[in-house]
Amino acid sequence: MAEDLTRFLAAYDAVLDHWPVPVDRMDLTSAYGTTRVTACGPTNGEPLVLLHGGGTTSAVWFANVADLSRIRRVYAVDRIGEAGRSLPGGRPLRSVDDLLVWLDGVLDGLGLGRADLCGHSYGGWIALTYALRTPQRVRKLILLDPTQCFAGYKAGYLLRALPMLIRPTAQRARAFLAWETHGAEVDPAWLDLYGRAAEFPRTKVVVGKRPRSRQLRNLTIPTLVLLAGDSRAHHVRRVEATARLHLPHVETAVLPGLSHHSVPFARAAAINSMLLDFLGKP
Repeated sequence: MAEDLTRFLAAYDAVLDHWPVPVDRMDLTSAYGTTRVTACGPTNGEPLVLLHGGGTTSAVWFANVADLSRIRRVYAVDRIGEAGRSLPGGRPLRSVDDLLVWLDGVLDGLGLGRADLCGHSYGGWIALTYALRTPQRVRKLILLDPTQCFAGYKAGYLLRALPMLIRPTAQRARAFLAWETHGAEVDPAWLDLYGRAAEFPRTKVVVGKRPRSRQLRNLTIPTLVLLAGDSRAHHVRRVEATARLHLPHVETAVLPGLSHHSVPFARAAAINSMLLDFLGKP
């Protein structure tokens, strides 16, 4: 077990060491444990907090941080209880309230009154849920192929994921990734990390309800929803239609040829350009 953890941390550091920008590493302490945050960009820049998808760690933003940190102070967060360099403490994250209080504490620890939030997949659900609960702390909201926000999962996706969820192994994780991405080429160092992350000791992931339409209609935060056209996680057009129907200040786009699990690093130049354009608007 100790050797597996050592190999995981070495794989994690190998990906972060190849980030194309200088970084600052910070550990924020709370009742929930120690949260690792990797920051880059001008220290006086407007803050952008990145929330990764399930099982991917904050290292997944390797193809995005160089562009984003040109105009923002970027903070990539490892969630407590999942694979990464955050460490659980005496109080476990058991509920949605715990999760949101933890994220509130992360912003406090970074000295941020307000910030832009960007989340992928499960990280998108966390970002949206936090924005609905604490809108005064979110300036702009970016959701990258978010799950359980505007539609449920496809049954076929859940069936494919079931073996990995029941008994996660590196082999099963990589096989699932290859299926969902249609065999797309993935950065070898990150692929190694993704496989090792599947075997990382973790706590039970907090799962909450999909937001109600009434809650979405009351959200006045400018929101960008970018969707993967070939996502196998959910029905993309249904997700887009629901977001456009209920969010009063939303922009949406569907990126063809992109799968759910290849976000945010595949076609990163196109994704980064759209994010920069949205963030640059008054």
